[in-house]
Amino acid sequence: MNGIIINVDPVIFRIGFLELRWYGLIIILAVLAAVLITAHRLKKKGIPTKDISSVAPWMLIGAIVGARLFHVADHWAHYMSYPAQVFYLQQGGLAIWGGLIGAAIGTIICARIKHIPLGRLGDALAPGLLVAFIIGRIACIINGDAYGGVTSLPWGFIYIHPGASIPPHLFGIPTHPYPLYEIIWNAVTLLVIGKLGYRFEKDGMLFLSYVSLYSLGRLVLTFVRQENITLWGLQQAQVISMFALVSSVIAIIYLARKRVPLENEPEPMTSA
Repeated sequence: MNGIIINVDPVIFRIGFLELRWYGLIIILAVLAAVLITAHRLKKKGIPTKDISSVAPWMLIGAIVGARLFHVADHWAHYMSYPAQVFYLQQGGLAIWGGLIGAAIGTIICARIKHIPLGRLGDALAPGLLVAFIIGRIACIINGDAYGGVTSLPWGFIYIHPGASIPPHLFGIPTHPYPLYEIIWNAVTLLVIGKLGYRFEKDGMLFLSYVSLYSLGRLVLTFVRQENITLWGLQQAQVISMFALVSSVIAIIYLARKRVPLENEPEPMTSA
């Protein structure tokens, strides 16, 4: 049986009823990386430090709440039977699209309150979010909660640790390493938007490019992932990816056609 053996205990250590999991530790590192990268980029874009520190809590709270809500909605039958597990964040179960939408809502609210240019803020966020996703998917590899279908490919993941979150019928069987696929796609996307960033003159173009590329990757890669079917024979992440892809492409076309006013250009005169 070909494949890569994953035999890592998701729990680093336990002290009584308390436990530290790789999932929680890695997610904290991912969030920290996103905040630091975004803060650095916002400073370069001329956003005051006090405004930067205001954005982070809104973004973080929105991301956690949104990510958990989308995951619970996608596994509603399970959580109806075990409602207390809704709050077991340390064991995994965060939907990235939910996190993105929640973070976006929190960020928009904060940007409006603090009068921060939303397009400039989004452009600063994009690289940090991608780095956070890359780090966060390492947690999924250890946890086994983002698994693909059965595969005969030599790089399939074979989970053999009893603490892994992979379903019993896939335990010990090679499955598509979905988290690894997404890590690779996100790394490619990060390189692409890094190159494109020097070409864009309009705020928001970088962020929209990130959304479109990420959406395309999730739409295609999720075909090898094992999750509940939501609509049109597609999984929840794929349905959201379709809407996000179409919306971001339309927004890119609109923004690209929008004329940038020249510096010191007089406003058009209006008739009395």
